[in-house]
Amino acid sequence: MRLVPTFCHPWPLAQAQQPKAPAGEETNSDQSNMSPEEERQTALNSYRAKLIESREWEAKLKNLRLEIKGLQKEFDRTEDNIKALQSVGQIIGEVLKQLDEERCKQHLLLGLRDGPRAVTASNAVRWLIVKASSGPRYVVGCRSKVDKAKMKQGTRVALDMTTLTIMRMLPREVDPLVYNMSLEDPGQVSFAGIGGLNDQIRELREVIELPLKNPELFLRVGIKPPKGVLLYGPPGTGKTLLARAVACSLETNFLKVVSSAIVDKYIGESARLIREMFGYAKEHEPCIIFMDEIDAIGGRRFSEGTSADREIQRTLMELLNQLDGFDYLGKTKIIMATNRPDTLDPALLRAGRLDRKLEIPLPNEVGRLEILKIHAAGVCLDGDIDFESVVKMSDGLNGADLRNVVTEAGLFAIKDYRDSINQDDFNKAVRKLAEAKKLEGKLDYQKL
Repeated sequence: MRLVPTFCHPWPLAQAQQPKAPAGEETNSDQSNMSPEEERQTALNSYRAKLIESREWEAKLKNLRLEIKGLQKEFDRTEDNIKALQSVGQIIGEVLKQLDEERCKQHLLLGLRDGPRAVTASNAVRWLIVKASSGPRYVVGCRSKVDKAKMKQGTRVALDMTTLTIMRMLPREVDPLVYNMSLEDPGQVSFAGIGGLNDQIRELREVIELPLKNPELFLRVGIKPPKGVLLYGPPGTGKTLLARAVACSLETNFLKVVSSAIVDKYIGESARLIREMFGYAKEHEPCIIFMDEIDAIGGRRFSEGTSADREIQRTLMELLNQLDGFDYLGKTKIIMATNRPDTLDPALLRAGRLDRKLEIPLPNEVGRLEILKIHAAGVCLDGDIDFESVVKMSDGLNGADLRNVVTEAGLFAIKDYRDSINQDDFNKAVRKLAEAKKLEGKLDYQKL
């Protein structure tokens, strides 16, 4: 049998061996088929996607930086805590005196600290006599970073445990009672919320606010501003409210002193508290000291009396001494309040201590209308209220009584299961308080 060879057609093989076109050429060919508008839209979509992705990465980067910053703060705080746990404690001392140059030379020549070559006029003042808290006194050096000019008598310092070198200055020791006075918040009280006392507000701001904000006016004219002011009048007329408004408007430190809390049974403690109070105020200027019920320690002095009366008199004398030591243009002002001005000692009222006396009287008809509208501004009223008729029935009521009128009117509305106060509620409330006012005593005193 004869085998016949089979021949395949050559063109399919040649077609199979031809290379394929790359993908880029296909894309280019597709793009070449796209219109310019489609190309522009495609480019915009691509740019928009890349922009969104870039902003996402920027936000992630910002969050990571914030996390790193928080971790760094936590690391620093932890490191400080570890150092505090590992560090040696320091001794609290009090500077008694700075040694002069000659005494420093004598001290160094004895070889107690450095050699005699170390004595110069520049470093002679760095030696100080310090009394430690345990009692003994030492001649110690001072750290180079500590300001030697501030090392005055009575300055509290921290001493190294081994070398007794002054490491840093400490703030003065504050009595806990005085510190609690400084925590008193005057609140958000404005002069717009005080009615019927426009003249008193103007005079009070002249005494307290003007010297603190514009002391150059007094220097230009050549006069001395008052050191303090006395507010006197019946209870509930707004004496404490005025002091709070002044402190709030000036954004100053505020010391609210209850005069009866100053008196202590131990001799000398009350006078020491007065000194601490004025010392704290001078260090934290600008400061306003408000002494309420000043008649508790500022009464008239007399020769006879018990030991408790003599302690109160010593407290008054220390208060007079501190008032005399005030700087006229200093940033510490004092406000006193009382409802018994006839019992105060004349030495406290003399010019140079309390130069201006402001009477805070009972409000007149116009003042009562202003006060009533201020207190009724934040309550729900049923229709229009005739406040003038309410004011005519409130003769003899003070500002605190008028606030109580609004409160009583609200209670009458609650009893009737209503959500708003009407005219009848105000009428019943003012009649009720007018009857209760007859039971109170009346204070009669002469105007200062």
